[in-house]
Amino acid sequence: MSALDLFSLAALTVGAGFFVAGTVGLLRFPDLHTRLHALTKADNLGLGFVVLGVMPHLGGLLPALKVVGVWVLAMLAAGTAAQLVARAALPRRPPPEEG
Repeated sequence: MSALDLFSLAALTVGAGFFVAGTVGLLRFPDLHTRLHALTKADNLGLGFVVLGVMPHLGGLLPALKVVGVWVLAMLAAGTAAQLVARAALPRRPPPEEG
């Protein structure tokens, strides 16, 4: 097993650990906002380490850039979805009275 394989294995293991930590946070934290925070942060880091682990084995710069692009899009989508869910969960205020 080469040093590159060991690096990939370590990065994939760390990434899987972050996915597990995010799942535990989702199940254990008391309210929606802390659950969203734990899930989005841990999953983004986990996916980043998974991308880092698979990049050396993709066989070129273009496939590696494509995988990094997918990671960037996943980060943007996770942040946007978390904001939308958090805003939807805020209590509604009655409209101000006129007059």
